[in-house]
Amino acid sequence: MATIFTKIINREIPAAIVFENDKVIAFKDINPQAPVHILVVPKKETVNDIKEEDKELIGEVYLAIGKIAADLGIAEEGYRVIANCNEYGGQEVFHIHFHLLGGKKLGPLV
Repeated sequence: MATIFTKIINREIPAAIVFENDKVIAFKDINPQAPVHILVVPKKETVNDIKEEDKELIGEVYLAIGKIAADLGIAEEGYRVIANCNEYGGQEVFHIHFHLLGGKKLGPLV
């Protein structure tokens, strides 16, 4: 069964896309937890484990995150990148993805 992220990648459902290349797509979270809340999603459907062959893909994700942060004007003041893993880690969509949060001073993680 395709995840909501796969449906966004395939343009089956709309999203406010802020960045895209052949390996990564990024779009605004529909339930933002900060003034800037972007989901950065590899187009490969790696669900949980990052494997050896995914090294370059994860590098592409972080290059995209840096570009998006600069484009949105949050790079200088700072931002947070979070990846949740499985139920206890708070993951809701089981397609690997990263949350880019910024636009205000963020509190400590608890």
